[in-house]
Amino acid sequence: MALIVQKFGGTSVGTPDRIKNVAARALATQAAGNDVVVIVSAMSGETNRLLKLASDMTSLPDSREIDALAATGEQVTAALMAIAIQALGGKARSFLGHQLKVLTDSAFTKARIKAIDATRVMETIASGTIAVVAGFQGVDEEGNITTLGRGGSDTSAVAIAAAIGAAACEIYTDVDGVYTTDPNICKTARKIERISYEEMLELASLGAKVLQIRSVEVAMKYGVPVHVRSSFSDAPGTWVVGEESSLESISVTGVAYDKGEVRVMLVGVDDKPGVVAHIFSRLADENISVDMIIQNAPSDAPMSRVSAGGPDSKTDVTFTATKADLPKVKQVIGEIAEQVSALGIRYDEDIAKVSIVGLGMRSHAGVAAKMFKILSDEGINIQAISTSEIKISCLVATKYTELAVRALHDGFGLGNKP
Repeated sequence: MALIVQKFGGTSVGTPDRIKNVAARALATQAAGNDVVVIVSAMSGETNRLLKLASDMTSLPDSREIDALAATGEQVTAALMAIAIQALGGKARSFLGHQLKVLTDSAFTKARIKAIDATRVMETIASGTIAVVAGFQGVDEEGNITTLGRGGSDTSAVAIAAAIGAAACEIYTDVDGVYTTDPNICKTARKIERISYEEMLELASLGAKVLQIRSVEVAMKYGVPVHVRSSFSDAPGTWVVGEESSLESISVTGVAYDKGEVRVMLVGVDDKPGVVAHIFSRLADENISVDMIIQNAPSDAPMSRVSAGGPDSKTDVTFTATKADLPKVKQVIGEIAEQVSALGIRYDEDIAKVSIVGLGMRSHAGVAAKMFKILSDEGINIQAISTSEIKISCLVATKYTELAVRALHDGFGLGNKP
């Protein structure tokens, strides 16, 4: 007997019939001799509908009330799932985040889990009952309902799996696993059978939509095996696991892209100690996450004016943030610009980040050079570069996104069986 956590995304529970199908799958897993905990998302489109209602009230609704509103989507699904299981002759009980005491911080709309009390879940499954838990939500120390951000049900599932010592966390979605790149862009994309936590973490952070980044962080921290698979078939999916020697033999595992970023440039900032720290401390205070950061001298400034250490020395500071955070960025960036004596502010939303990821980069030389040459051969200009030990990201114009993805995927031979 194994303890299995099964998480079903919005598409998987998007209609009453699909909820019934998921209920049957959970019961089949239980009938095979397993204890089962089901985590559910809101029905597809429901969260967007709720957020639209809030935006109809005001352009900047209070984040605490947004969480109270958005959490109702998962509440509906959890109750319907329990009813569906019961209708099929099984035993089920639904729980909300505050009932399980999924304790979070108070960063509304982006809360992070601090602790989970697994007592009620364990008591429920010990009685032969399937525990159905509303994902995406928790409660802070003050008793306020909080949500974990987009894709937060994945994080709920993996965190609960870790808390109860589950043998595996199955993430059911509308795709049948993790692919070498987006199959909608590249027809030669293939499903990956096994991928390391580190590689999946990078792919998730770089735009791959299969798993939410924080769910992978939790899985890696607590060693929870994650099986990404389709709720519409019984075919095996992709296992996200610890690092294995076989995974290091391939230099590049996948190609990801993200069109959801904006580039912000503070032009002509005072070039002195503490200025950059102030800029990004202020952004952090507003819970604005930044990605690429570039500091350079203005191209139109005389060399004498920008020489290091001069009292009138100026520099440009550029960073990327998510387009979702752009309204908040615009709220505070003017104040920041004044504080650091910036000469101007520029925004560019016509950008995309294209990345390659692979554990093998640690031991394979020349991967970066090959990536740059592939893009150059396609006439694609690189606007910025960011690297880590197992990934390389390039910022390009949005119009080149699909061309860049296909060229890199084919250039590194990812469509071929390893």
